[in-house]
Amino acid sequence: MDLSYSDEDLAFRDEVRAFLAELPPELTEKNGAELGKEGIERWHAILNEKGWLAQNWPKEFGGAAWNAVQRHIFEEEAARANAPRIVPFGLSMLGPVLQKFGSKEQQDRWLPRILNGDDWWCQGYSEPGAGSDLASLKMTAERDGDYYICNGQKTWTTLGQHANMIFCLVRTDKDVKQQEGISFLLIDMNTPGIEVRPIILLDGTHEVNEVWFTDVKVPVENLVGEENKGWTYAKYLLTHERTNIAGVGFSAAGLDTVKRIAKAANHNGKPLIENPQFAARVAQVEIDLRAMSTTNLRIISKAAAGEAPGVEASMLKVKGTIIRQEINDLTRRAVGPYAMPFASEAIEGANDPMPDPFDAGAVAGQYFNNRKLSIFGGSNEIQRGIIAKMKMGV
Repeated sequence: MDLSYSDEDLAFRDEVRAFLAELPPELTEKNGAELGKEGIERWHAILNEKGWLAQNWPKEFGGAAWNAVQRHIFEEEAARANAPRIVPFGLSMLGPVLQKFGSKEQQDRWLPRILNGDDWWCQGYSEPGAGSDLASLKMTAERDGDYYICNGQKTWTTLGQHANMIFCLVRTDKDVKQQEGISFLLIDMNTPGIEVRPIILLDGTHEVNEVWFTDVKVPVENLVGEENKGWTYAKYLLTHERTNIAGVGFSAAGLDTVKRIAKAANHNGKPLIENPQFAARVAQVEIDLRAMSTTNLRIISKAAAGEAPGVEASMLKVKGTIIRQEINDLTRRAVGPYAMPFASEAIEGANDPMPDPFDAGAVAGQYFNNRKLSIFGGSNEIQRGIIAKMKMGV
């Protein structure tokens, strides 16, 4: 999005663009699913070597300590360059929790390993009966001397097949109010009793998993903060996750793509962008995205100052996911029949090929996969309830 940048900001943007222009093409020519574990780890290492990996971390923990505008610029430029997305679980979710609530020993042990890529973290929050109503979770952790014995199940565990560590919300007290009996544990995925079962998506990809825990022994020192205070840490983490889900940079890049295709695509003898209905939808998305971009900068500034964004994170999550899904739909409509999934052979050698170089075959996959955006991280319906309660007292 076009913002009023200072000369210093413009210089930083030029540096980011020059850096991204030098990325190996094998990192920018594939989508996230095709990139695989090795490609994601390579991108992680490149950013870490540059000192740009932990953008939201303070310098004392090895972070870049970027301000809100710098983070906004990088996100937007990386999306436009089709750079891989940074896997958020260790960097953007667990890292801030450890920095605020973890012990000095936990910080010294785990934070450098996140930066160096020694650990791949996944998130153990959702369960079959505890998704948006996360406080209903049933996975137990019973204290037995120097260990917790964990039993239960987590589901929709993104990229859990690659992870060697998982941070989990577990129930350590069944006799109190739901939110008051939850703790936050760090668990080694190689511990006996853990089983990862794949959940194959509609397009045949393996992105999410079920994770089962049977008498899994977790050292007590892997408890973050205090026992039964995990709900506080969980809420703090979720505000960072919801901000991340909004994906302002990805929406900005996606909107550019929509415009590019719509200018080249033919509709009744004219460019699609001249169709009044289509053009009106594009204009509305652009207006919404500009407004959300400003909100995003405000929230990032709060996080950089050490504050946990409150209801604003829920607002950004709702609006951000709606915008991204609308852009996905506009792209699908602009590409037309070329977006048909699993039918690239049907249009190979067609007389009227796509007028603009574009991976039309990926459009359907992105459209369907991103339907999840309004569900995970707390469904949009739940977020609207949070907003109503916190801002209007409903």
